[in-house]
Amino acid sequence: MSNLRTALYDWHVQHKARMVPFAGWDMPVQYAGIMEEHKAVRAGAGIFDISHMARISLDGPDALRLLDAVFTNSVATMKLGQVRYGLVCKDDGGILDDILVYRWADDRFHIVVNGSNRIKILDWLTHVQMRIASNVPVVDHTLETVMMAVQGPNSVELVEGMFADDVTTLKYYFGMPTTYQGQPCVVSRTGYTGEDGFEVWCAPGIGLTLWKEFVAKGALPCGLGARDTLRLEAAMPLYGHELNEETTPLQAQLSWAVKYDKGDFIGRTALDHAKSGPTVRVGLELEGKRAAREGCGLFAGESQVGSVTSGSFVPHLEKSIAMGYVPPMYAPLGTELLVDVRGTKLPAKVVAMPFYKRKK
Repeated sequence: MSNLRTALYDWHVQHKARMVPFAGWDMPVQYAGIMEEHKAVRAGAGIFDISHMARISLDGPDALRLLDAVFTNSVATMKLGQVRYGLVCKDDGGILDDILVYRWADDRFHIVVNGSNRIKILDWLTHVQMRIASNVPVVDHTLETVMMAVQGPNSVELVEGMFADDVTTLKYYFGMPTTYQGQPCVVSRTGYTGEDGFEVWCAPGIGLTLWKEFVAKGALPCGLGARDTLRLEAAMPLYGHELNEETTPLQAQLSWAVKYDKGDFIGRTALDHAKSGPTVRVGLELEGKRAAREGCGLFAGESQVGSVTSGSFVPHLEKSIAMGYVPPMYAPLGTELLVDVRGTKLPAKVVAMPFYKRKK
């Protein structure tokens, strides 16, 4: 089966992006190079095609009830226009996905889901509807829209005057429906890079025009490679690496996104009883420039105690960092471990996350 293509695919190819299969899509991994793109986002502004992320709307009187049943965070306490991060878990507390919920009205929401989990989450919402006897139109808008992210300290300057409403007034993790050149779109002050920035979704017809305007105003086109190193510096977990169906929010150090006082939700009982897990996510800093990649073993002396889930030499910090899972006894800050990188055991130290934090 061939991969899906975003409405910006031809533009990427024309501008010599290196295209790779990702989450069932053909996506640009880099243009000028990961290092240059990464530094552009930290110092100026970069733009990413994130149309592979699934966009799903849930409307109607039962929408809040359905979302509160599947979402670990609180939906009922969200203000209109607010965006909130949280997890969707199975009954045993394992993570099905991490998602963003957007609240537009008392009974109107949309969610953004990882591209690789689009069908799984759509199926899960249908399954939960049957369990709780709710009736919510769940509409998948992914294939009929484009989504892009403008990220970096210059992103506020870039978006100024581009939309019918002044999106620069948005607080962090808030969004608004607005228009671009008379066509409807959604803009939110969100992102996955550790920088300030905006994410926009709109119809494909104006998506290319909008993309070109951002580039003309100075946003450097960036691929998934830089998006990965940026989110690693910000210690943001990635589904399929730090998160999966065998990992709980508690192990992933995401207990802040689990609200036990909001009432019942799927996975609550298991998480309430677990309190911790056999392993926990940690941040690691390696000596030297060699990168630890996913699957590299983590050792205490001769014994393997865990493994790396993401790692890279990162351009902004100019050091080799990684995230991985180890038993809680090896998780305290300053713990010294060894990382097996292609047969060579390199010293590594458990450090605080995030590795990078932008200046407010």
